[in-house]
Amino acid sequence: MRFRSILAAAGAAVTLAATPALATDIGIIAFQMSSDTHARVANAAEAAAEELGWSVTLLNSAGAMPQHAAQIENLIQAGVDGIIIAMGKPVETDAQLAAAKEAGIPVITVASGGSQQTLFDVQANEYQVGAQMALYLLGELGYEGTILQERFEGNVATRIRGRILDAVLAENQAVETAGTHAMARTASWREDVRSGMEALLLQNQGNVNGIWASFDGQAFIIDDILAQQGLSKGDVVLVSADGGPEAYERIADPTSLLSATVRVPFEEMGEIAVDSMKRILDGEEASAITSGPYFLVDAVLVTENNVAEYLSE
Repeated sequence: MRFRSILAAAGAAVTLAATPALATDIGIIAFQMSSDTHARVANAAEAAAEELGWSVTLLNSAGAMPQHAAQIENLIQAGVDGIIIAMGKPVETDAQLAAAKEAGIPVITVASGGSQQTLFDVQANEYQVGAQMALYLLGELGYEGTILQERFEGNVATRIRGRILDAVLAENQAVETAGTHAMARTASWREDVRSGMEALLLQNQGNVNGIWASFDGQAFIIDDILAQQGLSKGDVVLVSADGGPEAYERIADPTSLLSATVRVPFEEMGEIAVDSMKRILDGEEASAITSGPYFLVDAVLVTENNVAEYLSE
C-alpha cells in the first residue's frame, strides 16, 4: 500500500509538471491608430508584451467613442489579465473602467490622463513640454512679434500644452496672437487644419512671425502650406511637439520651415506600461512603481542644433 501511494504521488507530480502554465493575456487598445503617436505607443507595447511571451489582443477604436467603450467591455468579458490603453478617454469611459476594476483587471493608460478606476497613466510631463515649446518660440522671436496658434482641446496632452502657452503669453505681452484655430476631433482633421490655417494666414498675410502647433501632425500640414506659399526656413518660426522621424527630417531639411519639436518618448512609454503591468501581475503594488496617478517621463527639445542625434531613430 505504501509503495502504491508513493507511485500515485509521483504520477501526480509528473502530471502537474507536464501541465503548461497559463499564458498571460492582455488587451491593448489604441484610441486612433491612424494617429502616428497612438500607433507608436500601441505597437511598442505589443512588441514588449510578446517578447515576454504574453498573448496580446491589439484593438483600434478608430477614434470612435462607442467603439472604444465597447472594446473595453469586450476585453473584460474575455477575462484578460490586464488592459493597456493608449490615448484613451478615461472620463468618457469611467463606467467601463470601473467595471474592469470591479473584475480585478488592472488597467494602465498611456497619455490619457488620470482616473480613479485605473492604476496610473504613463505620460510625458506635458507641463514641461508646453514650457519648452512656448519658451523656444518666444526666444526665437526675441520675445516680441505676432503668432498664430493651431490648437487641439480634445486630448489632455495638447490641451495642457496650450494652457502653458497661455500662461507664458500672459507674462510676455509683447508677443500677440493674431489668430487661433482649434482643430475638431474628426476623421478629416488634416483637412480641418489645412483650411483653418490657410484662412488665418490669408487674414494675416505678411504679419506672422511665428506659429505654434499643438502636435507635429498639425505642424507638417502648416509646413507644407508655408512652403507652397514660397516661404523659406527662418521666415516664420514654426514649433510643435511629439517627435519622430518625419519631424526630425523636416527640422534638418533646409527647405522645411519646421524649427523645433519636443521629443516625447512614445515607444518608451508603451514599454514602461508593459513592464509596469508585469510587475503588477507579479504581485507588486502600483504605489511601489510610481507615487500618485502619473508615471512621468521627460521630454527633450529638438532643434537644428541637436537633431542629428535623433535622425537615426
